[in-house]
Amino acid sequence: MKPWLLALLVLAGAAGGQAEIKTRVVEYEQNGVVLEGWLVWDSLVQGKRPGVLVAHQWKGLTDYEKKRAEMLAQMGYVAFACDIYGQGVRPKDAAEAGAQAAKFKQNRALFRARLNAGLAELKAQATVDPARVAAIGYCFGGTGVIELARSGALVAGVASFHGGLDSPTPADGKNIRCKVLALHGADDPFVPAKDLAAFEAEMRAAAVDWQLVKYGGAVHSFTDWNATGPNSQGAAYNAAADQRSWEQLKAFFAEIFKPDNGVPAH
Repeated sequence: MKPWLLALLVLAGAAGGQAEIKTRVVEYEQNGVVLEGWLVWDSLVQGKRPGVLVAHQWKGLTDYEKKRAEMLAQMGYVAFACDIYGQGVRPKDAAEAGAQAAKFKQNRALFRARLNAGLAELKAQATVDPARVAAIGYCFGGTGVIELARSGALVAGVASFHGGLDSPTPADGKNIRCKVLALHGADDPFVPAKDLAAFEAEMRAAAVDWQLVKYGGAVHSFTDWNATGPNSQGAAYNAAADQRSWEQLKAFFAEIFKPDNGVPAH
């Protein structure tokens, strides 16, 4: 059995028992730009439930994000894999992905706007409790959910998996109104020590409730079962770090989705 498939089965098994997972393509807009995401939920769960925004990697929306959203739905959440690039913009290779990601890394205001549009769409769903909403992101999306928090978005928490941890505007930390969880490969060559230090300094200065968890032996993309190369390439799947970080996420959700610990009031 391929390592990525085994990992998916293990993680999905840990996500919960019986479920009837449904997926719906959702079109929405941000400043006139049409976006297209995936809404995923368990139709057997009754009533309103917490919602989780899923921010994609630099390659845009792929089956990877869909499977992660399905895993969240199996846990009883409504998951919305949002679209940052735009409808039909799905990079075919690393060059295209890098060009698309750069547009948003160089324009953090636009990055935040696209994520907030996805958040608004998630909160508008009839099955979502808007007082219990979080956001998670992978790589490029991991950078994004921290930007979402810096925008002052009303969420209970954000979790960044192997995201960029730079702090381009440290003063924006004061806008963060939620808990922050950063899950990081300790040997990630794409996140320099100065970025880690800047992230920690920003969180401390703004008195944010934050956590930074480092996984030894893990590099960039440690949760991505499609990253099959060796650590020497800088981005590689790590089954142990993947499973540990997913368990960390589950504990984070158990904390932030308690009845008395939801989204801050306006």
